[in-house]
Amino acid sequence: MSGIRKVALLIETSREYGRGVLRGIVRYARLHGPWAFYVTPGDLEQALPEMKHWGGTGIIARIETPKVAEAILATGLPVVALGLSEKQLAPGNPLSQICELYTDSYHAAQLAAIHLLERGFRNYAFVGIADRIWSKRRRDSFVKHIKQADYKTHVYEQPKNKHDQEWGREQKLLAEWLHNLPKPVGLMAANDDRGRDVLEACRAANLGVPEEVAVVGVDNDSLLCELANPALSSVVLNAEHGGFEAAALLDRLMAGRASAPERIVVEPLQVVMRRSTDVVALEDLAVAHALRFIHENAGRAIQVKDIVKTLGISRRTLEIRFRRTIGKSMNEKIQQAHLERSKRLLLETDLPLPKVAEAAGYNSTSYLAVVFHKAFAMTPAKFRTYARNR
Repeated sequence: MSGIRKVALLIETSREYGRGVLRGIVRYARLHGPWAFYVTPGDLEQALPEMKHWGGTGIIARIETPKVAEAILATGLPVVALGLSEKQLAPGNPLSQICELYTDSYHAAQLAAIHLLERGFRNYAFVGIADRIWSKRRRDSFVKHIKQADYKTHVYEQPKNKHDQEWGREQKLLAEWLHNLPKPVGLMAANDDRGRDVLEACRAANLGVPEEVAVVGVDNDSLLCELANPALSSVVLNAEHGGFEAAALLDRLMAGRASAPERIVVEPLQVVMRRSTDVVALEDLAVAHALRFIHENAGRAIQVKDIVKTLGISRRTLEIRFRRTIGKSMNEKIQQAHLERSKRLLLETDLPLPKVAEAAGYNSTSYLAVVFHKAFAMTPAKFRTYARNR
């Protein structure tokens, strides 16, 4: 097929995930186009154009309603769907036979679980969204990983009555549920929107965040997260890479080089920690203070002696209590904090490597390279390139 590809994009632009997918699609089109796009900016309520009249050649869409599904299938055009529902994926549903871009909810929840476990909580909770397969997958994965650490997860059951699901009514139910949880508790919300719901319910229940309830979401919609009170920690999804791969798949479909249904995974990258989980929940206060000191000084070249001096406690005693509580030595946690900071700087900034090393608490770029390669089997520069192109 020659000429300009005309692609309808029924993707929400009101959230970071949708915008990330769109950026990836545009990047692919610039490299392999020309493509022309039909886009209706906004949320999930979007309409398909008259594809025959417009001359459309392909569709990438989040299919939210039976009406949109019927219109898309009626075109007979190549389609890549975003995040099909459990019903849409069921055998016999024609949507189950089209290609799909979906998030790796299992590992997104795993990252959230690890993040909260590292904060030292003994109580855990999950708040999801009813009838969303990705929410169910995140719930099941979070419960599994918390159970593997020998803890139990309290799961919020969204009211089945549609009237009670209206936020004005549900907020009271959620606030009551949060109030009755054992404290302090580390809580995963299915996405950032749900995370903001939890934060609002915490305020209604007069619960301190993160001291009583620490909350982490998914999507890392930076504007949404920063507008939350307090700012919401969140799992980053590599949506732009997913969009790029979805466009590449659609290109193959439009060219007749692919036919069988394919599924593309949007991978989670890391947790961006903000105020909502900036806490250490440990019964041993000395260890808690030591761990907080390490996190707060991840950008400085600190040593174990600096922690001991700050706490005014015997080094031997602190090291024993730290390893018994955390399962790692203080030096290992210091190195982990430096590595996490360096990864974040490589992913989120364009700082040159010497500046990354300095800002991550390393004395030189060469030392950063040695430590980074030992931990991740690649250089910092290669990691930055690899992560941004995935």
